[in-house]
Amino acid sequence: MKITVKDCLGLNAFNEAKVLAGENSLNDPVRRVTVMEAADPEDAEKYYSSGNQIILTSFFAVRGDEKAQCEIVKAVAGAENTALAIFHVGKVVRSISKKVIETAEEAGMPLIAVSEDRTLEMGDVISEISGKMFYGTDEDFEHSVINNVIFHLLNFEKYSNFPDAAKAAAINNDFQLIILSEDFNPVLSVETRHRTTIAEAIRLGKEREVAKQSDVYTLIEVNGVLTYWGPVTIQGSKYFMFIVDNEDSFSGSDINKLAEIIELAMGMWRYTPERDARAEFIKALRRGNMSLAYSLKDEIGLEPSDIVSVFYGKGIEQGKGKKIMEEFEKDPDLSMIRIAEDDDTYGLIMSTGDDISGKSECIALFNELKGRRDIRIFHVTGLDGIEGACDAYKLIGESWSFVQGVFPYKRVFTKYEMALVSNCINIQLHGGYVKKNYMELLEPFNEMAESKGKQLLDTLETFVLDAGMNSGKTADFMDIHTNTVQYRLKKINDILGAEITGNRVIPGLTIALALKRIERVVS
Repeated sequence: MKITVKDCLGLNAFNEAKVLAGENSLNDPVRRVTVMEAADPEDAEKYYSSGNQIILTSFFAVRGDEKAQCEIVKAVAGAENTALAIFHVGKVVRSISKKVIETAEEAGMPLIAVSEDRTLEMGDVISEISGKMFYGTDEDFEHSVINNVIFHLLNFEKYSNFPDAAKAAAINNDFQLIILSEDFNPVLSVETRHRTTIAEAIRLGKEREVAKQSDVYTLIEVNGVLTYWGPVTIQGSKYFMFIVDNEDSFSGSDINKLAEIIELAMGMWRYTPERDARAEFIKALRRGNMSLAYSLKDEIGLEPSDIVSVFYGKGIEQGKGKKIMEEFEKDPDLSMIRIAEDDDTYGLIMSTGDDISGKSECIALFNELKGRRDIRIFHVTGLDGIEGACDAYKLIGESWSFVQGVFPYKRVFTKYEMALVSNCINIQLHGGYVKKNYMELLEPFNEMAESKGKQLLDTLETFVLDAGMNSGKTADFMDIHTNTVQYRLKKINDILGAEITGNRVIPGLTIALALKRIERVVS
Protein backbone atom coordinates (compact mmCIF):
# COMPACT_ATOMS: atom_id res chain seq x y z
CA MET A 1 0.00 0.00 0.00
CA LYS A 2 1.28 3.47 -0.82
CA ILE A 3 2.42 5.43 2.23
CA THR A 4 4.43 8.64 2.53
CA VAL A 5 6.94 10.11 4.95
CA LYS A 6 4.08 12.18 6.39
CA ASP A 7 2.08 8.97 7.02
CA CYS A 8 5.04 7.48 8.88
CA LEU A 9 5.44 10.60 11.03
CA GLY A 10 1.86 10.05 12.19
CA LEU A 11 2.75 6.65 13.64
CA ASN A 12 3.54 6.11 17.31
CA ALA A 13 7.11 5.24 16.27
CA PHE A 14 7.76 8.90 15.43
CA ASN A 15 5.76 10.48 18.23
CA GLU A 16 7.50 13.76 19.23
CA ALA A 17 10.08 13.35 16.44
CA LYS A 18 11.18 16.63 14.82
CA VAL A 19 11.51 17.32 11.11
CA LEU A 20 14.69 19.38 10.80
CA ALA A 21 14.82 19.66 7.01
CA GLY A 22 13.06 18.69 3.79
CA GLU A 23 9.47 19.52 4.81
CA ASN A 24 8.56 20.05 1.14
CA SER A 25 9.26 16.35 0.47
CA LEU A 26 7.08 14.81 3.18
CA ASN A 27 4.66 13.46 0.56
CA ASP A 28 7.34 11.32 -1.11
CA PRO A 29 6.50 7.58 -1.15
CA VAL A 30 8.07 5.07 1.23
CA ARG A 31 8.65 1.56 -0.07
CA ARG A 32 11.16 0.23 2.48
CA VAL A 33 12.68 0.96 5.87
CA THR A 34 16.22 -0.08 6.83
CA VAL A 35 18.96 0.55 9.39
CA MET A 36 22.21 2.14 8.20
CA GLU A 37 25.58 1.32 9.74
CA ALA A 38 27.76 3.11 7.16
CA ALA A 39 30.85 4.86 8.49
CA ASP A 40 31.65 6.75 5.27
CA PRO A 41 29.76 8.11 2.22
CA GLU A 42 31.12 5.40 -0.09
CA ASP A 43 29.50 2.66 2.01
CA ALA A 44 26.28 4.69 2.29
CA GLU A 45 26.09 5.06 -1.48
CA LYS A 46 27.03 1.43 -2.17
CA TYR A 47 24.85 -0.40 0.34
CA TYR A 48 21.83 1.92 0.73
CA SER A 49 21.04 2.77 -2.89
CA SER A 50 17.69 1.00 -3.36
CA GLY A 51 15.77 4.30 -3.28
CA ASN A 52 12.42 5.23 -1.68
CA GLN A 53 13.69 4.11 1.74
CA ILE A 54 13.43 5.65 5.17
CA ILE A 55 16.89 5.05 6.57
CA LEU A 56 17.35 4.81 10.34
CA THR A 57 20.73 5.58 11.91
CA SER A 58 22.31 6.93 15.09
CA PHE A 59 25.48 8.23 13.35
CA PHE A 60 27.30 6.09 15.91
CA ALA A 61 30.39 5.59 13.69
CA VAL A 62 30.63 9.32 12.83
CA ARG A 63 29.12 10.86 15.94
CA GLY A 64 31.93 13.41 16.34
CA ASP A 65 32.61 14.08 12.65
CA GLU A 66 30.34 16.78 11.20
CA LYS A 67 31.96 16.61 7.75
CA ALA A 68 31.42 12.83 7.48
CA GLN A 69 27.80 13.27 8.61
CA CYS A 70 27.21 15.82 5.83
CA GLU A 71 28.79 13.56 3.22
CA ILE A 72 26.64 10.61 4.31
CA VAL A 73 23.51 12.80 4.10
CA LYS A 74 24.49 13.75 0.53
CA ALA A 75 25.11 10.11 -0.40
CA VAL A 76 21.79 8.93 1.06
CA ALA A 77 19.88 11.72 -0.71
CA GLY A 78 21.77 11.12 -3.96
CA ALA A 79 20.59 7.50 -3.92
CA GLU A 80 16.99 8.81 -4.02
CA ASN A 81 16.14 7.67 -0.53
CA THR A 82 13.01 9.17 0.99
CA ALA A 83 14.19 10.29 4.42
CA LEU A 84 16.93 9.94 7.03
CA ALA A 85 15.90 9.49 10.67
CA ILE A 86 18.57 9.99 13.33
CA PHE A 87 17.94 8.22 16.64
CA HIS A 88 19.31 8.79 20.15
CA VAL A 89 19.93 12.49 19.52
CA GLY A 90 21.45 13.91 22.70
CA LYS A 91 22.89 10.52 23.68
CA VAL A 92 24.96 9.28 20.75
CA VAL A 93 25.05 12.50 18.72
CA ARG A 94 24.85 15.44 21.12
CA SER A 95 22.92 17.49 18.57
CA ILE A 96 22.34 17.75 14.84
CA SER A 97 24.55 20.57 13.61
CA LYS A 98 23.32 23.46 11.47
CA LYS A 99 25.61 22.33 8.66
CA VAL A 100 24.08 18.84 8.55
CA ILE A 101 20.57 20.33 8.51
CA GLU A 102 21.51 22.71 5.68
CA THR A 103 22.97 19.79 3.69
CA ALA A 104 19.72 17.83 3.97
CA GLU A 105 17.66 20.91 3.07
CA GLU A 106 19.76 21.55 -0.03
CA ALA A 107 19.29 17.91 -1.06
CA GLY A 108 15.52 18.19 -0.53
CA MET A 109 15.47 15.16 1.78
CA PRO A 110 13.54 15.07 5.06
CA LEU A 111 15.87 14.87 8.07
CA ILE A 112 14.15 13.57 11.19
CA ALA A 113 15.54 13.74 14.74
CA VAL A 114 14.38 11.23 17.37
CA SER A 115 15.54 12.27 20.84
CA GLU A 116 17.05 10.07 23.52
CA ASP A 117 13.84 10.39 25.53
CA ARG A 118 12.05 7.98 23.18
CA THR A 119 12.04 4.41 24.52
CA LEU A 120 11.24 2.77 21.16
CA GLU A 121 14.09 0.96 19.44
CA MET A 122 14.75 0.95 15.70
CA GLY A 123 13.24 -2.55 15.44
CA ASP A 124 9.95 -1.19 16.79
CA VAL A 125 10.00 1.53 14.15
CA ILE A 126 10.63 -0.97 11.37
CA SER A 127 7.78 -3.14 12.63
CA GLU A 128 5.30 -0.22 12.75
CA ILE A 129 6.20 1.15 9.31
CA SER A 130 6.14 -2.34 7.75
CA GLY A 131 2.74 -3.00 9.27
CA LYS A 132 1.39 0.23 7.81
CA MET A 133 2.98 -0.54 4.46
CA PHE A 134 1.78 -4.12 4.08
CA TYR A 135 -1.50 -4.26 5.98
CA GLY A 136 -2.84 -0.72 5.88
CA THR A 137 -5.67 0.59 8.03
CA ASP A 138 -8.32 1.80 5.60
CA GLU A 139 -10.92 -0.98 5.74
CA ASP A 140 -13.45 0.97 3.69
CA PHE A 141 -10.97 1.22 0.82
CA GLU A 142 -10.15 -2.48 1.09
CA HIS A 143 -13.78 -3.53 1.06
CA SER A 144 -14.69 -1.28 -1.87
CA VAL A 145 -11.85 -2.60 -3.99
CA ILE A 146 -12.51 -6.25 -3.18
CA ASN A 147 -16.23 -5.85 -3.80
CA ASN A 148 -15.60 -4.18 -7.13
CA VAL A 149 -13.21 -6.96 -8.19
CA ILE A 150 -15.78 -9.60 -7.24
CA PHE A 151 -18.49 -7.71 -9.16
CA HIS A 152 -16.51 -7.99 -12.40
CA LEU A 153 -14.88 -11.40 -11.91
CA LEU A 154 -18.16 -13.14 -11.18
CA ASN A 155 -20.42 -11.28 -13.61
CA PHE A 156 -21.45 -14.29 -15.67
CA GLU A 157 -24.19 -12.37 -17.46
CA LYS A 158 -21.96 -9.60 -18.80
CA TYR A 159 -18.80 -11.52 -19.68
CA SER A 160 -18.45 -14.71 -21.71
CA ASN A 161 -15.21 -16.03 -20.21
CA PHE A 162 -12.71 -15.57 -17.38
CA PRO A 163 -10.09 -13.55 -19.36
CA ASP A 164 -12.73 -10.93 -20.30
CA ALA A 165 -13.96 -10.71 -16.70
CA ALA A 166 -10.39 -10.46 -15.38
CA LYS A 167 -9.58 -7.67 -17.86
CA ALA A 168 -12.61 -5.65 -16.73
CA ALA A 169 -11.71 -6.18 -13.06
CA ALA A 170 -8.10 -5.12 -13.70
CA ILE A 171 -9.04 -1.98 -15.67
CA ASN A 172 -11.58 -0.84 -13.08
CA ASN A 173 -9.30 -1.48 -10.10
CA ASP A 174 -5.96 -0.46 -11.54
CA PHE A 175 -4.05 -3.74 -11.39
CA GLN A 176 -2.58 -6.20 -13.88
CA LEU A 177 -2.61 -9.98 -13.90
CA ILE A 178 -0.14 -12.41 -15.46
CA ILE A 179 -0.38 -16.21 -15.21
CA LEU A 180 2.72 -18.26 -16.02
CA SER A 181 3.25 -21.94 -16.64
CA GLU A 182 5.52 -23.95 -14.37
CA ASP A 183 8.32 -23.13 -16.85
CA PHE A 184 7.65 -19.39 -16.39
CA ASN A 185 6.09 -18.88 -19.83
CA PRO A 186 3.02 -16.55 -19.96
CA VAL A 187 -0.29 -18.33 -20.59
CA LEU A 188 -2.56 -15.37 -19.71
CA SER A 189 -1.67 -11.66 -19.77
CA VAL A 190 -4.06 -8.95 -18.61
CA GLU A 191 -1.99 -5.80 -19.07
CA THR A 192 -3.42 -2.35 -18.36
CA ARG A 193 -0.13 -0.43 -18.46
CA HIS A 194 3.27 -0.86 -20.09
CA ARG A 195 5.90 0.64 -17.79
CA THR A 196 8.08 -2.47 -17.96
CA THR A 197 8.08 -5.82 -19.78
CA ILE A 198 6.78 -9.21 -18.74
CA ALA A 199 10.18 -10.67 -19.69
CA GLU A 200 11.96 -8.37 -17.22
CA ALA A 201 9.46 -9.25 -14.48
CA ILE A 202 9.95 -12.97 -15.15
CA ARG A 203 13.73 -12.58 -15.02
CA LEU A 204 13.54 -10.91 -11.59
CA GLY A 205 10.98 -13.47 -10.42
CA LYS A 206 13.42 -16.25 -11.24
CA GLU A 207 16.24 -14.40 -9.47
CA ARG A 208 14.12 -14.15 -6.33
CA GLU A 209 13.30 -17.87 -6.62
CA VAL A 210 9.55 -17.33 -6.40
CA ALA A 211 9.11 -21.01 -7.30
CA LYS A 212 10.26 -21.83 -3.76
CA GLN A 213 8.02 -19.29 -2.03
CA SER A 214 5.06 -20.16 0.18
CA ASP A 215 1.43 -19.26 -0.49
CA VAL A 216 2.01 -15.72 0.81
CA TYR A 217 2.55 -13.43 -2.15
CA THR A 218 6.09 -12.05 -2.55
CA LEU A 219 6.65 -8.37 -3.43
CA ILE A 220 9.16 -7.73 -6.23
CA GLU A 221 9.78 -4.25 -7.57
CA VAL A 222 10.46 -4.27 -11.34
CA ASN A 223 11.78 -0.96 -12.65
CA GLY A 224 9.58 0.94 -10.21
CA VAL A 225 6.55 -1.32 -10.78
CA LEU A 226 5.25 -3.31 -7.79
CA THR A 227 4.55 -6.96 -8.58
CA TYR A 228 3.27 -9.61 -6.17
CA TRP A 229 4.10 -13.27 -6.92
CA GLY A 230 2.67 -16.53 -5.72
CA PRO A 231 1.69 -20.08 -6.75
CA VAL A 232 -1.78 -20.93 -8.02
CA THR A 233 -3.45 -24.24 -8.86
CA ILE A 234 -5.69 -24.38 -11.94
CA GLN A 235 -7.52 -27.56 -12.93
CA GLY A 236 -5.13 -29.52 -10.69
CA SER A 237 -1.97 -28.13 -12.34
CA LYS A 238 0.60 -25.77 -10.84
CA TYR A 239 1.03 -22.27 -12.24
CA PHE A 240 2.47 -18.99 -11.05
CA MET A 241 0.55 -15.74 -10.90
CA PHE A 242 1.81 -12.24 -10.41
CA ILE A 243 -0.34 -9.21 -9.77
CA VAL A 244 0.88 -5.72 -10.65
CA ASP A 245 -0.20 -2.87 -8.37
CA ASN A 246 -0.29 0.03 -10.85
CA GLU A 247 -0.65 2.86 -8.34
CA ASP A 248 0.87 1.32 -5.18
CA SER A 249 -2.68 1.24 -3.83
CA PHE A 250 -2.94 -2.25 -2.30
CA SER A 251 -1.68 -3.50 1.03
CA GLY A 252 -0.13 -6.95 1.36
CA SER A 253 -3.39 -8.30 2.82
CA ASP A 254 -5.32 -6.77 -0.12
CA ILE A 255 -3.09 -8.62 -2.57
CA ASN A 256 -3.52 -11.97 -0.81
CA LYS A 257 -7.31 -11.54 -0.75
CA LEU A 258 -7.28 -10.46 -4.39
CA ALA A 259 -5.27 -13.56 -5.33
CA GLU A 260 -7.70 -15.82 -3.44
CA ILE A 261 -10.66 -14.26 -5.25
CA ILE A 262 -9.00 -14.59 -8.65
CA GLU A 263 -8.22 -18.27 -8.01
CA LEU A 264 -11.80 -18.86 -6.83
CA ALA A 265 -13.16 -17.11 -9.94
CA MET A 266 -11.03 -19.26 -12.23
CA GLY A 267 -12.58 -22.34 -10.66
CA MET A 268 -16.12 -21.00 -11.01
CA TRP A 269 -15.53 -20.10 -14.66
CA ARG A 270 -13.95 -23.55 -15.17
CA TYR A 271 -11.06 -21.67 -16.72
CA THR A 272 -8.29 -23.68 -18.40
CA PRO A 273 -5.19 -21.68 -19.43
CA GLU A 274 -4.03 -21.80 -23.00
CA ARG A 275 -1.29 -24.31 -23.64
CA ASP A 276 2.25 -23.17 -22.97
CA ALA A 277 3.14 -22.65 -26.63
CA ARG A 278 6.79 -21.87 -25.92
CA ALA A 279 7.30 -25.09 -23.94
CA GLU A 280 5.34 -27.06 -26.57
CA PHE A 281 7.61 -25.63 -29.27
CA ILE A 282 10.72 -26.93 -27.50
CA LYS A 283 9.06 -30.35 -27.01
CA ALA A 284 8.09 -30.46 -30.70
CA LEU A 285 11.71 -29.82 -31.70
CA ARG A 286 12.92 -32.54 -29.33
CA ARG A 287 10.45 -35.03 -30.85
CA GLY A 288 11.36 -33.97 -34.39
CA ASN A 289 7.76 -32.90 -35.01
CA MET A 290 8.43 -30.18 -37.57
CA SER A 291 4.79 -29.73 -38.59
CA LEU A 292 3.79 -28.94 -34.97
CA ALA A 293 6.82 -26.67 -34.56
CA TYR A 294 5.83 -24.72 -37.68
CA SER A 295 2.25 -24.40 -36.44
CA LEU A 296 3.49 -22.97 -33.12
CA LYS A 297 6.09 -20.52 -34.45
CA ASP A 298 3.58 -17.75 -35.20
CA GLU A 299 1.86 -18.23 -31.84
CA ILE A 300 5.11 -17.51 -30.01
CA GLY A 301 6.23 -14.81 -32.48
CA LEU A 302 9.30 -16.61 -33.79
CA GLU A 303 10.98 -16.41 -37.19
CA PRO A 304 12.82 -19.69 -37.97
CA SER A 305 15.82 -17.74 -39.24
CA ASP A 306 16.21 -16.18 -35.76
CA ILE A 307 17.10 -19.53 -34.13
CA VAL A 308 20.76 -19.40 -33.12
CA SER A 309 21.25 -22.37 -30.81
CA VAL A 310 19.54 -25.30 -29.11
CA PHE A 311 20.92 -26.92 -26.00
CA TYR A 312 20.42 -29.54 -23.33
CA GLY A 313 21.94 -28.94 -19.92
CA LYS A 314 22.31 -30.85 -16.68
CA GLY A 315 22.70 -29.02 -13.38
CA ILE A 316 22.37 -25.47 -14.74
CA GLU A 317 19.28 -24.49 -12.74
CA GLN A 318 21.13 -24.30 -9.42
CA GLY A 319 23.73 -22.03 -7.85
CA LYS A 320 26.23 -20.36 -10.13
CA GLY A 321 24.76 -21.93 -13.27
CA LYS A 322 21.37 -20.39 -12.57
CA LYS A 323 22.89 -16.94 -12.01
CA ILE A 324 24.84 -17.17 -15.27
CA MET A 325 21.68 -18.07 -17.18
CA GLU A 326 19.75 -15.20 -15.59
CA GLU A 327 22.52 -12.74 -16.46
CA PHE A 328 22.50 -13.95 -20.06
CA GLU A 329 18.75 -13.33 -20.26
CA LYS A 330 19.41 -9.60 -19.81
CA ASP A 331 21.02 -9.45 -23.29
CA PRO A 332 18.66 -7.23 -25.32
CA ASP A 333 19.74 -8.80 -28.64
CA LEU A 334 19.01 -12.42 -27.66
CA SER A 335 16.06 -14.19 -26.10
CA MET A 336 15.83 -17.63 -24.56
CA ILE A 337 13.11 -20.23 -24.14
CA ARG A 338 13.87 -23.02 -21.71
CA ILE A 339 12.00 -25.73 -19.89
CA ALA A 340 13.22 -27.59 -16.84
CA GLU A 341 12.53 -31.23 -15.99
CA ASP A 342 14.11 -32.06 -12.63
CA ASP A 343 17.85 -31.52 -13.16
CA ASP A 344 17.55 -31.38 -16.98
CA THR A 345 17.06 -28.20 -18.98
CA TYR A 346 16.15 -27.95 -22.67
CA GLY A 347 16.47 -24.60 -24.36
CA LEU A 348 16.43 -22.50 -27.49
CA ILE A 349 18.25 -19.20 -28.06
CA MET A 350 17.02 -16.71 -30.64
CA SER A 351 18.46 -13.51 -32.08
CA THR A 352 16.25 -10.46 -31.61
CA GLY A 353 18.69 -7.81 -32.88
CA ASP A 354 18.97 -6.55 -36.44
CA ASP A 355 22.72 -6.90 -36.88
CA ILE A 356 23.74 -9.78 -34.66
CA SER A 357 24.05 -13.49 -35.33
CA GLY A 358 24.41 -14.32 -31.63
CA LYS A 359 26.74 -17.30 -32.17
CA SER A 360 29.69 -15.85 -30.28
CA GLU A 361 27.45 -14.78 -27.36
CA CYS A 362 25.98 -18.29 -27.10
CA ILE A 363 29.38 -19.94 -27.16
CA ALA A 364 30.61 -17.50 -24.50
CA LEU A 365 27.59 -18.44 -22.33
CA PHE A 366 28.21 -22.18 -22.62
CA ASN A 367 31.92 -21.78 -21.94
CA GLU A 368 31.15 -19.72 -18.83
CA LEU A 369 28.89 -22.48 -17.53
CA LYS A 370 31.56 -25.16 -17.76
CA GLY A 371 33.31 -23.99 -14.58
CA ARG A 372 31.08 -26.19 -12.39
CA ARG A 373 31.99 -29.87 -12.02
CA ASP A 374 28.35 -30.95 -11.85
CA ILE A 375 27.30 -29.07 -15.01
CA ARG A 376 27.13 -30.60 -18.48
CA ILE A 377 26.07 -28.67 -21.59
CA PHE A 378 25.30 -30.18 -25.00
CA HIS A 379 24.66 -27.54 -27.65
CA VAL A 380 24.42 -27.05 -31.37
CA THR A 381 25.05 -23.42 -32.26
CA GLY A 382 24.66 -22.04 -35.77
CA LEU A 383 21.42 -23.49 -37.16
CA ASP A 384 19.31 -23.54 -40.30
CA GLY A 385 15.78 -22.82 -39.10
CA ILE A 386 13.33 -25.31 -37.61
CA GLU A 387 14.70 -28.25 -39.62
CA GLY A 388 18.18 -27.53 -38.28
CA ALA A 389 16.86 -27.24 -34.71
CA CYS A 390 15.08 -30.61 -35.00
CA ASP A 391 18.22 -32.23 -36.39
CA ALA A 392 20.28 -30.65 -33.61
CA TYR A 393 18.05 -32.09 -30.87
CA LYS A 394 18.17 -35.47 -32.61
CA LEU A 395 21.98 -35.32 -32.56
CA ILE A 396 21.97 -34.35 -28.87
CA GLY A 397 19.47 -37.09 -28.00
CA GLU A 398 21.47 -39.80 -29.80
CA SER A 399 24.88 -38.90 -28.45
CA TRP A 400 24.75 -37.12 -25.08
CA SER A 401 25.05 -40.20 -22.88
CA PHE A 402 27.97 -41.60 -24.93
CA VAL A 403 29.87 -38.38 -25.60
CA GLN A 404 30.60 -38.02 -21.87
CA GLY A 405 32.26 -41.43 -21.90
CA VAL A 406 34.42 -40.53 -24.90
CA PHE A 407 35.40 -37.11 -23.50
CA PRO A 408 35.20 -37.55 -19.69
CA TYR A 409 37.06 -34.33 -18.86
CA LYS A 410 34.85 -32.01 -20.89
CA ARG A 411 31.90 -30.08 -19.49
CA VAL A 412 30.62 -28.47 -22.71
CA PHE A 413 29.99 -30.56 -25.82
CA THR A 414 29.51 -28.99 -29.26
CA LYS A 415 28.16 -30.43 -32.51
CA TYR A 416 31.73 -31.45 -33.42
CA GLU A 417 32.18 -33.85 -30.50
CA MET A 418 28.60 -35.09 -30.79
CA ALA A 419 28.83 -35.65 -34.56
CA LEU A 420 32.00 -37.68 -34.05
CA VAL A 421 30.39 -39.78 -31.32
CA SER A 422 27.15 -40.20 -33.32
CA ASN A 423 29.16 -41.61 -36.24
CA CYS A 424 31.00 -43.93 -33.88
CA ILE A 425 27.70 -45.17 -32.43
CA ASN A 426 26.50 -46.05 -35.95
CA ILE A 427 29.77 -47.86 -36.66
CA GLN A 428 29.48 -49.71 -33.35
CA LEU A 429 25.88 -50.74 -34.04
CA HIS A 430 26.49 -51.95 -37.57
CA GLY A 431 29.87 -53.55 -36.87
CA GLY A 432 31.15 -55.33 -39.95
CA TYR A 433 34.19 -54.44 -41.97
CA VAL A 434 33.92 -50.66 -41.28
CA LYS A 435 34.39 -51.14 -37.55
CA LYS A 436 37.01 -53.83 -38.22
CA ASN A 437 39.05 -51.41 -40.38
CA TYR A 438 39.16 -48.82 -37.62
CA MET A 439 39.93 -51.21 -34.78
CA GLU A 440 42.79 -52.74 -36.78
CA LEU A 441 44.54 -49.35 -36.60
CA LEU A 442 45.14 -50.10 -32.90
CA GLU A 443 46.14 -53.73 -33.42
CA PRO A 444 49.93 -53.08 -33.13
CA PHE A 445 49.44 -52.32 -29.43
CA ASN A 446 47.80 -55.73 -28.88
CA GLU A 447 50.87 -57.44 -30.37
CA MET A 448 53.14 -55.99 -27.68
CA ALA A 449 53.61 -57.15 -24.11
CA GLU A 450 50.32 -56.46 -22.33
CA SER A 451 51.54 -53.88 -19.81
CA LYS A 452 53.67 -51.97 -22.32
CA GLY A 453 50.99 -51.99 -25.00
CA LYS A 454 48.35 -50.76 -22.53
CA GLN A 455 50.65 -47.99 -21.28
CA LEU A 456 51.27 -46.65 -24.79
CA LEU A 457 47.63 -46.98 -25.82
CA ASP A 458 46.47 -45.12 -22.71
CA THR A 459 48.95 -42.36 -23.52
CA LEU A 460 47.68 -42.15 -27.11
CA GLU A 461 44.03 -42.01 -25.91
CA THR A 462 44.77 -39.23 -23.47
CA PHE A 463 46.86 -37.30 -25.99
CA VAL A 464 44.21 -37.40 -28.74
CA LEU A 465 40.87 -37.41 -26.92
CA ASP A 466 41.53 -35.54 -23.67
CA ALA A 467 44.50 -33.22 -24.15
CA GLY A 468 43.86 -31.94 -27.68
CA MET A 469 47.21 -33.36 -28.80
CA ASN A 470 49.06 -31.22 -26.26
CA SER A 471 51.89 -33.12 -24.60
CA GLY A 472 51.97 -30.81 -21.57
CA LYS A 473 48.28 -31.38 -20.86
CA THR A 474 48.76 -35.10 -21.44
CA ALA A 475 51.46 -35.10 -18.76
CA ASP A 476 49.08 -33.30 -16.36
CA PHE A 477 46.22 -35.73 -17.01
CA MET A 478 48.45 -38.76 -16.54
CA ASP A 479 50.54 -37.26 -13.72
CA ILE A 480 53.83 -37.99 -15.48
CA HIS A 481 56.71 -35.83 -16.75
CA THR A 482 56.43 -34.14 -20.16
CA ASN A 483 59.66 -35.84 -21.27
CA THR A 484 58.02 -39.20 -20.54
CA VAL A 485 55.07 -38.24 -22.76
CA GLN A 486 57.41 -37.19 -25.57
CA TYR A 487 59.30 -40.48 -25.31
CA ARG A 488 56.09 -42.52 -25.44
CA LEU A 489 54.74 -40.55 -28.40
CA LYS A 490 57.94 -41.25 -30.32
CA LYS A 491 57.56 -44.96 -29.53
CA ILE A 492 53.90 -44.82 -30.70
CA ASN A 493 55.00 -43.26 -34.01
CA ASP A 494 57.51 -46.06 -34.47
CA ILE A 495 54.98 -48.79 -33.66
CA LEU A 496 52.30 -47.38 -35.98
CA GLY A 497 54.79 -46.49 -38.71
CA ALA A 498 53.15 -43.06 -39.06
CA GLU A 499 53.31 -39.57 -37.62
CA ILE A 500 50.25 -39.55 -35.34
CA THR A 501 49.73 -35.80 -35.65
CA GLY A 502 49.60 -35.94 -39.44
CA ASN A 503 46.45 -34.68 -41.19
CA ARG A 504 45.90 -38.03 -42.91
CA VAL A 505 46.45 -40.09 -39.78
CA ILE A 506 44.63 -38.33 -36.92
CA PRO A 507 41.01 -38.66 -38.23
CA GLY A 508 41.18 -42.45 -38.39
CA LEU A 509 42.97 -42.73 -35.06
CA THR A 510 40.43 -40.43 -33.37
CA ILE A 511 37.51 -42.60 -34.51
CA ALA A 512 39.32 -45.80 -33.52
CA LEU A 513 40.08 -44.47 -30.03
CA ALA A 514 36.53 -43.14 -29.61
CA LEU A 515 35.14 -46.56 -30.63
CA LYS A 516 37.34 -48.14 -28.01
CA ARG A 517 35.94 -45.89 -25.28
CA ILE A 518 32.34 -46.44 -26.44
CA GLU A 519 32.87 -50.17 -26.12
CA ARG A 520 33.80 -49.60 -22.49
CA VAL A 521 30.60 -47.56 -21.95
CA VAL A 522 28.29 -50.20 -23.41
CA SER A 523 30.09 -53.23 -22.01
